[in-house]
Amino acid sequence: MLKKTKPSLWLIAAVVLLIGGGAVAYWLIVQRKDQLGNVPIGAELIPQDTLAAVAIATDQEKWQQLQQYGTPQTQAIFNKQLATWRDKFLTANGYDYQQDIKPWLGKQVMIGYLASGASTTTPLSQQSIAMVLPIDDPLKARQLLDKPRSAKANKFVERTYKGIQIKEIQNSASQYVSTTVLGRSLVVTTDPKITERVIDTYQGQPSLATTPGYKEALGQIQTNQPFAQLYLNVPVATAKAAASSARSLSPENLAQAQEKQGIATTVTLDPEGINFQGISWLKPNSKKLLVVENNAKEMPKRLPAETLLMINGGNLQQLWQDYRQGADSNPIAPIKPENLRATIKSTTNLDLEQDLMSWMKGEFSLSLIPTPKGSPSDLGAGVVLMVKASDRTRAEKTFQQLDQLMAKQYQFQVQKTLLSGQPVVNWTSQLGGLTATHGWLNGNVAFLTLGAAIPNLIVPQPKAALAEQDFFKKALTTKLDRQNGQFFIDIDRTINAGNLGLPQLPSTQKNLINAMRTIGVTAGVNNERSSLFNIFVQMKKVASSPNISKDTSKSLIPASPAPNAK
Repeated sequence: MLKKTKPSLWLIAAVVLLIGGGAVAYWLIVQRKDQLGNVPIGAELIPQDTLAAVAIATDQEKWQQLQQYGTPQTQAIFNKQLATWRDKFLTANGYDYQQDIKPWLGKQVMIGYLASGASTTTPLSQQSIAMVLPIDDPLKARQLLDKPRSAKANKFVERTYKGIQIKEIQNSASQYVSTTVLGRSLVVTTDPKITERVIDTYQGQPSLATTPGYKEALGQIQTNQPFAQLYLNVPVATAKAAASSARSLSPENLAQAQEKQGIATTVTLDPEGINFQGISWLKPNSKKLLVVENNAKEMPKRLPAETLLMINGGNLQQLWQDYRQGADSNPIAPIKPENLRATIKSTTNLDLEQDLMSWMKGEFSLSLIPTPKGSPSDLGAGVVLMVKASDRTRAEKTFQQLDQLMAKQYQFQVQKTLLSGQPVVNWTSQLGGLTATHGWLNGNVAFLTLGAAIPNLIVPQPKAALAEQDFFKKALTTKLDRQNGQFFIDIDRTINAGNLGLPQLPSTQKNLINAMRTIGVTAGVNNERSSLFNIFVQMKKVASSPNISKDTSKSLIPASPAPNAK
């Protein structure tokens, strides 16, 4: 959250320091270009090869709502940083955001992250920035121009590029800011070359607004008054990831990875948290087509209410095929397909495709379930894999092979028994501790549990299903009627509870995670060339204190101490 906000606050402050002169006043009253449908204002000025872009609302009420999320720790960090930026860039130069900037600023600010000839391994936070601030009221902007600047204010120099005046400040090699006015938008950048590229875009070079499919994609995820709209240029991001990866990609594999055009997301602030409604789409000339299949519906009904984490999908075989085909062209793929095949072959003597994936052409889920209360197990949770078998006969043959393997090679005790009247097979280590159980649910749903003794929570069905729980429904709230996958995690009972023996996170990440309650993700295939997704992050909320410091009233985002998270 802070990383996204920081550049905009710093740059707005820089705008205040740089505005001045009669020529700028003239530029401010030039008519703005017509908006391009669903495309955010400013997208017509951002070069098309931008790595990423974000349009952020300037509505004060939305920022105040954002401040309600989190914990006292995250809010203290947030408010302290805001105060630092306010004092350094506004107060020190005699300016106030509410009085000097807000009156003329439009409803959205667009920020583009672009490469400027620097190393392709430069992280996003260090990319050059182009920021577009729409001017809704030129007359009020003129009042700022006429306001005397502080004698301590930084001095700027002027230059011209293709007939456009540019004003620049450079305090050091790493602190550069330039401004120019294009139409009724004030453009601020952190690199002189980026300023020139934005001017080129204004004068006709390809822009973000004209990216193939961009306008149409935003139309499918349009919401009323979003807080932000995000865009990731997949071809540029893939090339960047490939350049910084230890794995080298052939030109053919890189081209395959770049068949996706982009990912766009609309962000809204809900009473309980932050909602991301997104879409990804392929290039118009892409040879790749998506398999339109949306069958992820039943697995949450088979899992108990206690479930801590769940991943499910509509077709495990298809998921593996997609991963296998894309792994060679994905520089950040976590596992090489050939390595996984070799591992399974060496440990189980099974062929991944022939013995396993061949009968897994149905819905599946992988879940983490806590150890039942009163269980003697020392493990905090167990894992369960469920797969709707497309060929039960083949699946039973595979389980028979595994039973023999566990008994002969690994010396496990393999025992057939009944659980709630259902036949199951238990694997028990002679050394104690590790147990596993497999069997069938509802005729054709195979399950395998590992770790804690959790089979009685799912066989023959859970007493209370995860799908019926309010916290699950809230996390998976979505308008998607086509669903091919879901992800759910109860952060409060997993990471925040600290009872599963997970590694400790660094303090910054720990504070961020501690501000969340649950995360829910829903995905679906829209058509052969696009897929949709919805992410909801349920946040803790901070109770406002009546002792609001008057000194915070000058912040770009009104801040208030918040002692209680609920």
